[in-house]
Amino acid sequence: MSGLSYDVITFDCYGTLVDWEEGISRAFAEAAALDGRTVDRRTVLDAHAKIEPEVQAGEFHSYREVLQETARRIARSLGWPVSPERAAFLPESLRRWHPFDDTNPALRRLARAGYKLGILSNVDDDLLAGTLRHLDVAFDPVVTAQQVRSYKPGHRHFLEARRRIGDRRWLHAAQSHFHDVVPAHALGIPVVWINRKAEPTAGDARPDRELRTMSDLADWLA
Repeated sequence: MSGLSYDVITFDCYGTLVDWEEGISRAFAEAAALDGRTVDRRTVLDAHAKIEPEVQAGEFHSYREVLQETARRIARSLGWPVSPERAAFLPESLRRWHPFDDTNPALRRLARAGYKLGILSNVDDDLLAGTLRHLDVAFDPVVTAQQVRSYKPGHRHFLEARRRIGDRRWLHAAQSHFHDVVPAHALGIPVVWINRKAEPTAGDARPDRELRTMSDLADWLA
């Protein structure tokens, strides 16, 4: 791949390629409406950001189970009792979460330029399969939490990706500083922070490059 800076670019999926905040908030709004309730988008998202890592930090469970338990705890915090079975509305909604507007154009540009593209995601294989139908390129490697039985910011996704990628030049790109930039930095993997929300840097883990959008990434590399 003469002329390219890297051979393989891997991405976090949800938050980087897919608008998971819109997906989560819409799922909660629709489920609450069926129970005659309304929920505040910001409150739901703030609760999700706090509760999901707590659920993931315990014994390993499938991401479907993680989402279900997270939804149940969020609803409880809002004074909205939801049974574990009813809380399945959140994982069931995932296949309807859509990419950001800049995602597919940027992915197509990178693929046309000759980069191999991959995904490292805290998700189950079947849930990711529903999302891949919304994305316009092929991904290899695809490393999921189900495969490595761990959730980022643990290192198993990255170690497995390194095993599959071998000695090819590898760049990781992600929106979450906590889940992706920190472990990639710790392992010496070049990482781009797609800082969609213009968040301040937390801690000592610095990305190799900080960009705002996937379009910016394609402009830089393609």
